[in-house]
Amino acid sequence: MATNTTSSLLERAQRREPDAVAELYRLYVQSIARYIGYRIPDVTVVEDLTAEVFLRMVESLPRYRATGAPFEAWLYRIAAAQVANYYRHHQRHPQTSLNEAMGSESTPVEFNVQKQQEIHELRAALTNLSDEQRTILFLRFVERKSHQETAYLLGKTVEAIATAQHRALKQLAKLLGTERSDLQSLSGEAS
Repeated sequence: MATNTTSSLLERAQRREPDAVAELYRLYVQSIARYIGYRIPDVTVVEDLTAEVFLRMVESLPRYRATGAPFEAWLYRIAAAQVANYYRHHQRHPQTSLNEAMGSESTPVEFNVQKQQEIHELRAALTNLSDEQRTILFLRFVERKSHQETAYLLGKTVEAIATAQHRALKQLAKLLGTERSDLQSLSGEAS
């Protein structure tokens, strides 16, 4: 459901107009970098893969066809493929970086140590979720997308997203030995 402005911008970018390609980059670079950073903790790798996503975008734009899904969903699919390729080549299990989600405020050392331990445990638990569950949690709690926006981006129903989110939070709570309400308080959302 692209707006007329987005449709016009995409048409111009497909003709490789530099200002249109630059505008697409400007509009989406932060969300794509966060998406990659959520899966890969190395900032340098995140920057490289983000650049690779936009290189692939430019290469593939002439063949891009609007399917009813937002352009942003197409970029997320390219980013997911880049992350999968990275881990395939590096033979590692995906790790989740929550640096942006958790922030880095200056606090007492004991609190920082405890918070770092909690982040480490959360990262480990997140690797036990499916890629779809991690993506849903990323879109909902890091990108702050609504259920409806998340459903639209992933081509699913709002009910399917709500169910998958509920199951993912329940699984995380089990893995962490935490009450689900504690997880929701971290996310700032009520059930």
